[in-house]
Amino acid sequence: MSVTFKNREEAGRQLVAELVQYRDDPHGLILALPRGGVAVGYQLSLALHLPLDVFITRKIGAPGNLEYAIGAVAETGSRYLNQEAVSSFGLSRHELDRLIHVQEKEIARRKDLYRQGRPLPQLTGRTVLLVDDGIATGSTFLASALAIRSLQPRRLVGVIPVGPPSTIREVRSHVDELVILMTPDPFYAVGNFFTDFTQVEDRDVIQYLNLAEEAMLERTPPSPAS
Repeated sequence: MSVTFKNREEAGRQLVAELVQYRDDPHGLILALPRGGVAVGYQLSLALHLPLDVFITRKIGAPGNLEYAIGAVAETGSRYLNQEAVSSFGLSRHELDRLIHVQEKEIARRKDLYRQGRPLPQLTGRTVLLVDDGIATGSTFLASALAIRSLQPRRLVGVIPVGPPSTIREVRSHVDELVILMTPDPFYAVGNFFTDFTQVEDRDVIQYLNLAEEAMLERTPPSPAS
């Protein structure tokens, strides 16, 4: 199988060419899904001159197979459940609530760590670029899109380097625009399309956010003296 991206940052740089119309958009904001999406979003932030933040959504893994997503829960409390998958595992409401609660605790931990007490930025009326490093089942991305949509952005743009055709069709119906570089079929795993798909750590996320903020501040002209 041919590899397309050297790493996540290169994927971000390749996506820039498809998003130049959003450069310097005064209403623009990049929301990246941690952790991997933040490496992609960082490159977009540098090139498009848009602020970078995270949107924290956690996959709900199936019992005994945590990598298989049966749904996802977003930091706003919004949930997306694959009812077919939930039914196939015969999950009771109690068991499902337990799985959701585990992810809600992790969301709370990441919010404290990544935002240091800052709230989610105001999204109403803004142009939001929702970024991940790739999708497979799409549960996390769909939960994020649904949650953000409920906050009434002016425009919601999905930005993904790679994903399978079937999932992409579903995602496309939940965003105003979808920018994607590859939709390979057959599709096995996102990591197959990267030479380096090393896990992004919490400290990397914090560093990307800090560097993006510094770059934005350097571009902001000083306010006139009062």
